[in-house]
Amino acid sequence: MTDLPAATAASSRPDGRASPGLRARLPFLIPLVVLAVVAAYFYVGLGRDPHVVPSVLINQPVPELALAPILGRDRGLTTADLKGEVSLLNVFGSWCVACRVEHPLLMAVAGQDLVPIHGVNWREPTPQAGPAWLARLGDPYTLVGADPDSRAAIALGVSGAPETFVIDRAGVIRYKHTGPITADDWERTLWPIIQKLRAE
Repeated sequence: MTDLPAATAASSRPDGRASPGLRARLPFLIPLVVLAVVAAYFYVGLGRDPHVVPSVLINQPVPELALAPILGRDRGLTTADLKGEVSLLNVFGSWCVACRVEHPLLMAVAGQDLVPIHGVNWREPTPQAGPAWLARLGDPYTLVGADPDSRAAIALGVSGAPETFVIDRAGVIRYKHTGPITADDWERTLWPIIQKLRAE
């Protein structure tokens, strides 16, 4: 019988332990494996739309809401208000810089009567802040409810403002957009979804 080379014989230990050669290479292999995992994570992440955030609420009914009206309005916002027609639910605050960025688009959508937009006025520093902001920049909302204690935001899984939900006729959340809505977002994503839901 031909004798195996020493290196091969060492790698075939009956006790199953790694050979000294492999053990010596492990400190160098581990960083490479970690780097490969991180690279794969970023590769997958870069291919995703940063505005589309997975939510456990997609295709689920809107959580129970019972929000009081903001100052200057007689009516707040409830879950029942989000049934009967396709609508948008927009979480905003006067303190939110990104909300100011998207506000002209919401005003344009409301001005063309494309879809009802309901608002959740989230975490204002004072009861007057939200209404004053809308009075200054314009009010695109059909209904607005105040959420000073973040109860509605928590129920909706909101992580920051603005966030916008597309709600179908049955009061089910069909899409969630995180961050300010741009004209491109509207034309390519939100408006087609709204039209599709209306056709169902």
